[in-house]
Amino acid sequence: MGIVYLFCRFAIALFPGLSMQVTRSWFHGFDMANIWTPRTFSENFLLGLVSAVVLSWVGGWLFAWIYNKFTK
Repeated sequence: MGIVYLFCRFAIALFPGLSMQVTRSWFHGFDMANIWTPRTFSENFLLGLVSAVVLSWVGGWLFAWIYNKFTK
């Protein structure tokens, strides 16, 4: 997950216009121009990276725990 987060972060830095269009399509036409700040590496970068990795790990652990409960 960390590698995907880094890839997305670099893609936003390299292609901010395309990134805004993709985000607009995900949020059904919501205009992101007023809140969009395409900074390369902001103070939230590390927080986003750590939270994405931790939440992915917790989600995988929870999925495996539930799966193991139902397969026994």
